[in-house]
Amino acid sequence: MTDNTSNPTAGPGDETLALAETLFQAAREGNTALLRAYLEAGAPATLTNAAGDSLLMLAAYHGHAETVQLLLQHGADAGGTNDRAQTPLAGAAFKGYPDVARVLLDAGADPDAGTPSARAAAQMFARQEILDLLG
Repeated sequence: MTDNTSNPTAGPGDETLALAETLFQAAREGNTALLRAYLEAGAPATLTNAAGDSLLMLAAYHGHAETVQLLLQHGADAGGTNDRAQTPLAGAAFKGYPDVARVLLDAGADPDAGTPSARAAAQMFARQEILDLLG
């Protein structure tokens, strides 16, 4: 176990990193109950990994509409991008998850933001149901 309390410039300790990985895995798996417990205890809904992927991005990309909704309710940014300028909505469009796209759109996600945009991803992969949602 690493104790970084004596060195304020040190990075996060092993326990913090393990907790972060638990949260990222919960987002990937759609483990809404576990995420809810941590978010209600003060974990940030805006947490990102080394690639800039947020909990919201991971939940959206893996098709977990209920988890996406929970994260948005706790302050996640529907329009946030990762380090590759990808949005959660584009991830949902790429993977073909209209239920996730609807939740993100209802939260104000811009279908034309990011690279590629959600609209471009839906067109590229012929996701007609999502294109219909995008208008």
